[in-house]
Amino acid sequence: MSAPLPVSRCVQRSARAVSRLRPRRAVGAAALRPVAAPRTFAVLRTVASVPLPGARAFSTGARLRVEDSAEEAFDPSSIERESDQVDVCIVGGGPAGLSAAIRLKQLANEAGNDDFRVLVLEKAGDMGAHILSGAVIQPTAISELIPDWLDESNPNRFEHATPAGTDKMRFLTKTSSLPVPTPPQMSNHGNYIVSLNQFVKWLGERAEEVGVEVYPGFAAAEVLYGSDGSVKGVATNDLGIGRDGQPKDTFERGMEFHARVTMFGEGCHGSLTKQVIKKFDLRKDSQHQTYGIGLKEVWEVEPEKFEKGLVVHAMGYPLPSSTYGGSFMYHFGDNLVALGLVVALDYENPWMSPYQEFQKMKHHPMFKNVLEGGKCISYGARALVEGGFQSIPNVAFPGGALIGDSAGFVNVPKVKGTHNAMKSGMLAAEAAWGALNQSNDGTVFLYDYEDSLRKSSIWKELKEVRNMRPSFHTPLGLYGGMAYSGLEAFVLKGRVPWTLKHKKPDYAATKPADQFTKIEYEKPDGKISFDILTSVSRTGTNHEEDQPVHLQVKDWDAHTDKAWPPFKGLENRFCPAGVYEYVEDESKPHGVRFQINSQK
Repeated sequence: MSAPLPVSRCVQRSARAVSRLRPRRAVGAAALRPVAAPRTFAVLRTVASVPLPGARAFSTGARLRVEDSAEEAFDPSSIERESDQVDVCIVGGGPAGLSAAIRLKQLANEAGNDDFRVLVLEKAGDMGAHILSGAVIQPTAISELIPDWLDESNPNRFEHATPAGTDKMRFLTKTSSLPVPTPPQMSNHGNYIVSLNQFVKWLGERAEEVGVEVYPGFAAAEVLYGSDGSVKGVATNDLGIGRDGQPKDTFERGMEFHARVTMFGEGCHGSLTKQVIKKFDLRKDSQHQTYGIGLKEVWEVEPEKFEKGLVVHAMGYPLPSSTYGGSFMYHFGDNLVALGLVVALDYENPWMSPYQEFQKMKHHPMFKNVLEGGKCISYGARALVEGGFQSIPNVAFPGGALIGDSAGFVNVPKVKGTHNAMKSGMLAAEAAWGALNQSNDGTVFLYDYEDSLRKSSIWKELKEVRNMRPSFHTPLGLYGGMAYSGLEAFVLKGRVPWTLKHKKPDYAATKPADQFTKIEYEKPDGKISFDILTSVSRTGTNHEEDQPVHLQVKDWDAHTDKAWPPFKGLENRFCPAGVYEYVEDESKPHGVRFQINSQK
């Protein structure tokens, strides 16, 4: 048999996702019908064949066969998309989205409403695949959602939780580690160290058990609006598009999912979330969001260096005193250690590279002594929300809601956000269930979600720590900020009449490169520290060979004219995956050419 043609992971996943639908959400019998299309293509709508009674139709969209590639360019939008109607559509299969889905189906099942449809769209090919492993979670939300999640009598319990043990808080200099008091917010008694990858995968399985329709490999690409301007659902991205923007023989048109309530749980700075926030002016009553970047590795260490349950947090080295951030190290599982560095993205020095600072950090004795003789098995990086209480937007809008990191519920001083993300999803689910049962038609607005959020533990804990992060950008500086945060943590606990404001947006904090000495980072040794290409190879990231580059620059030369003279290649350094690069090019006015590297 000849080898199959290469197809994207998403296309492969779509077939698996459709084939495993539960009987009560089964796919209709096969249907092939012609669709009007340009003469250059023969078009068939294909629906998976699962002839089960009472089935609802489902399709991955129109598939095309190119008959003559020499013909004029084809516009994929000229092909009509299939659509499906559900009660609630959730964008993002992370802790927030899956918690919302599970809670909705719990309520529907308790009410005997088996026909209540909840659908989760997740862009990763597998649930949890885009989640960085190794985190300490507070179990309040998961214990409320699934009380027996760790019960040994539960055959479907989560089996990979390591109880948090000793807490250590350190201030690092270049060669030493100084003990400092652990703030009460950072006490991890009763918490668990988990692989978030495993945890989210397990949550996805629990969601399917209660009847949620879970579709990994389906990336929501467009917000759909009703005639009254309310959100009526989303459309998934087209598949099988070549690097040249033209459809291949594996082309499939995206699908529309219409819902009375659409929840956005995309995580930090999601593309659709940004559109919704702008359209409905959801930040009119809040400050701008602030961000950080978290870089993380998971190591398998020598058994004699492993201290199961150990939780270490640190400030100071390798970051300069003008930069907010910190490091961590968690011992979990069987000889596994997760370690990482978080760098606030309002750092001033454009010569700084968060990736290189992370590699430098690992040579500090506190980390190096643990890692030597071990093996790095994975690497990843992601953006983090840091704005806290001041930056929470309005979370409800006509036809939907923001949940989890899309709204920004990370407790920065606590170094945790999963429990708040899950709780927000549960609150939104309860509000949606109530609103949908009050009316069978018309636009839904989740007033109860806004109200319950303000009465919840999320609001209380974020308000309590609201002044800690901003205090580091007052005239007090790093050490003054540490002292003030200690006062807030141990004594004041947010019970003050003032709320410190965030200063300018992160991007505006960057100063010209000529105001700083260029940072020359040491070359990696290949044992403790690694070059960026080696690290990227450990992310598991893989794209189809000729898929389009999703990052676009309207005018490459105009971008270089604006960014290169003041910042001297900031893009080279801020990206933790080496995607952006300036390369020497004497034909260009500045002697360099800006490019975006993509897998080929």
